[in-house]
Amino acid sequence: MNHLPKDPDFEARVRRSFARQQFMTTIGATIAAVAPGEVILDLACRPGLTQQHGFLHAGVVTALADSACGLAALSLMPEGAAVLSVEFKINLLAPAEGNCFRAVGRVIRAGKTLTVCSGEVRKGAGPEAAVIAVMQATMMALQDRPGISD
Repeated sequence: MNHLPKDPDFEARVRRSFARQQFMTTIGATIAAVAPGEVILDLACRPGLTQQHGFLHAGVVTALADSACGLAALSLMPEGAAVLSVEFKINLLAPAEGNCFRAVGRVIRAGKTLTVCSGEVRKGAGPEAAVIAVMQATMMALQDRPGISD
């Protein structure tokens, strides 16, 4: 989809928002790309992020997809807006086994208050990498709220 950002400085704002997400720092996620309506996050797996079978924990998979979707939504919001997840559903399609993972969040429809996104998490970063999870999410724009910034 071709989305037009309302803030010409959307990429810097998305990167600032991501940098303030301490959980993303804790798990070691990084931004691979930012475009209007789309954000890609990468994560290298390590033992501290796995569950009892050695797979990347479903909570980490979900957080990665949620952040990618939220940041994609933020990329289309006006200057001064912040983003908050209000609903999501995730389907875990395959065990999250591997060394690296890529989450892609894309805006399906951007509204004034609510933005609907789709997300996917892949095992690896290449175009042939298997999809291990898909998400549908709704994000809310928070405007002019004291204590909340982009």
